[in-house]
Amino acid sequence: MARELLKGNEAIAEAAIRAGLDAYYGYPITPQNEILEWMSKRMPELGRAFVQAEAELGAINMVYGAACTGARVMTSSSSPGISLMQEGLSYIAGTEVPMVLVNVMRGGPGLGNIAPSQGDYNQICKGGGHGDYHPIVLAPANIQEAVDMMPLAFDLAEKYLNICCVLLDGSIGQMMEPAELPEMQPYPRPFNQPWAVNGAIGRERRILTSIYLDPPEEEITNLRLLKRWEQIQKNEIRYKEYYLEDAEYVVIGFGTAGRIALSAVRAARAKGIKVGLFRPISLSPYPYKRIEELCAKTQAFLVTEMNAGQMLEDVRLAVRGRVPIRFYGRLGGVMPLPDEILDEIEQMVKHPPKAEDDPAAIWLHRMLETVK
Repeated sequence: MARELLKGNEAIAEAAIRAGLDAYYGYPITPQNEILEWMSKRMPELGRAFVQAEAELGAINMVYGAACTGARVMTSSSSPGISLMQEGLSYIAGTEVPMVLVNVMRGGPGLGNIAPSQGDYNQICKGGGHGDYHPIVLAPANIQEAVDMMPLAFDLAEKYLNICCVLLDGSIGQMMEPAELPEMQPYPRPFNQPWAVNGAIGRERRILTSIYLDPPEEEITNLRLLKRWEQIQKNEIRYKEYYLEDAEYVVIGFGTAGRIALSAVRAARAKGIKVGLFRPISLSPYPYKRIEELCAKTQAFLVTEMNAGQMLEDVRLAVRGRVPIRFYGRLGGVMPLPDEILDEIEQMVKHPPKAEDDPAAIWLHRMLETVK
C-alpha cells in the first residue's frame, strides 16, 4: 500500500481496526481524543462495538467484560485518565485476559496540561495497580512505528493473556507524517479461545475471576503470572541502535526523547564525537542485557527523557555502577531541543561523570539554577 499523510492518533485508531478490533470503549481526554473520535465513526460503520463510557472507570470495566469473551478489545486515554483505570487494569491482569491500552501521555502530576510528556513511565511500566503483574509496554518514536505496533500489541496480548500498552506522548499523537497502514484483516475472526466465557453450550462452564480468597491459591496465581512474564522477558525484548559500532559514548532515550536525541547524535557525529543512540522499544520487558553488553565499550551513558529520570532507574539497574551516567530531562510538557541534547553530549565528553555520581540529583541542581 502507498504511504499517506496521517495524524498519529487517527493512524493508531485505523491500524487497530485493521488488526481486527472487535470493540472499543473510551472516554474523551486530550491529547488522545482523535482516537475516540475516529473509533466513533469507523466502528459503527463496520458493524463493530463502540461505546463512549460515562468516565474512565466505566470504560476500563467495559473493556474487562469484553476481554473475558475473547474479543479483541482496547481503550485509550491520557495520563490522569490512565490513573483512573488502574483498578480495572489490575483486575484484568489478575483475571489473565488480553487487552490493548494506548496511553498518549501529557504533562503532570495532577491534571497537568495537554502538552507532551513521558511522566507515565513508572505508572505503566511498573504495574500501576496493586499486585505482582507486569504489562507489556511498547514505545514508538514515530507514526509508522505506532501503526506497526497496533497489530503486534493485539498479538502479544493474546499470546501471553496479558495487558499490552502502546505508550507514546502527545506530540506523536498530534503530529502528521507519511505512513503506510496495514491491510484490513479478515473479519470477523473466530472466537475460539479455550479460556473465554462465550457460552457454555455443550461444555463445562468457564469462570474467569481475579478473586482468590485463599492466600495459597492467590500465591499460585501470582507465580503463574510471573512464570509467564519470564517467557515474555526471554522472547519480547525490542530496541533500535544507531551508530553504536564504534561509539565511545551512548545516549539512551525512548519515544520522542529518543527521536530528538537521534538528531543530536548525528550533529555530534558531524563534530567528530563517537557517540551512538540506544532506543528501547520494549520498555517492559526492558532490554537490561543489551545495556549491560554496551558497558564493555562505553565510556559514559547519557539518558534523556521528558520526565525527571524514571527510565534512568532501569538504566542504572542495568549498568550497576560499571560506567558513569549523565542525565538530562525536561518536565511538565516541555520538549527538549536537539541543541540541548547536543550540549549535554559535549559536556559529557569534556567533563566525564563519575561512576559514583547520582545523575538525577546533579541534573536537578543544574535545572534549579537555570530557573532562578
